[in-house]
Amino acid sequence: MIAALLVAALAAGWIDAVVGGGGLLLLPALLVVAPQLGTATALGTNKLAAICGTATAAVTYARRTRIDWRVAGPSAVLALLCAGAGAALAGSVPASAYRPVIIAVLVTVAVFVTVRPQMGLTEHPGRRTRARRGAAVAVAGGVIALYDGLIGPGTGTFLVLAFTAIVGADFLHGSAMAKIVNTATNLGALVVFAATGHVAWLLGAGMAVANIVGALIGARMALRRGAGFVRIVLLVVVLTLIARLGYLHWTQA
Repeated sequence: MIAALLVAALAAGWIDAVVGGGGLLLLPALLVVAPQLGTATALGTNKLAAICGTATAAVTYARRTRIDWRVAGPSAVLALLCAGAGAALAGSVPASAYRPVIIAVLVTVAVFVTVRPQMGLTEHPGRRTRARRGAAVAVAGGVIALYDGLIGPGTGTFLVLAFTAIVGADFLHGSAMAKIVNTATNLGALVVFAATGHVAWLLGAGMAVANIVGALIGARMALRRGAGFVRIVLLVVVLTLIARLGYLHWTQA
């Protein structure tokens, strides 16, 4: 059981560092391999592992590439609060209520990225007006962070897409900003889960080490290969998320 979860944490760290969405792999692995934890503790333990990996990736990106702190900074502060609020509400609204909307958004994203192959390959600094920066902070730090606290999987991917679409970042720099905000969302949610006793600390610590290793590999690979590589991984993760959410909605309807 532990070996399987460590491998899942390693792979999730790599995915999270490149484009986000590692929770697609790690959270289901926890729920299937260790069902005795329960949903809330699985969510909390996932956050413990994920925050270590995303923080490692954030530091790696910050050292090697440019980050627009006018967008990433306020988004991270707001995300800390909103993710905590989402975690406090987790379980009060069934995940099935969100799935149709999320699936529709993801399908739209997949089509848009596919038919516009140049999207996210180059930056568009002219889009970074004050209004657009405010919109990016509201969407990334508010809406997406709240979703991360409530459900979680795919948050990093949504953040990359938000920064790309709203403020004209390319996929590489959008991913760098996403790691800053995702670290904050994980922290906000983790504090709430820890306060309510829903974290398996020993298991989570072991998974955190594996997640860090995966994050280091993924971040360095993304920096080396650039926005085109991130775009490919993004499409794979989005399609996987659509398939998984669609399957869950169909089987649990």
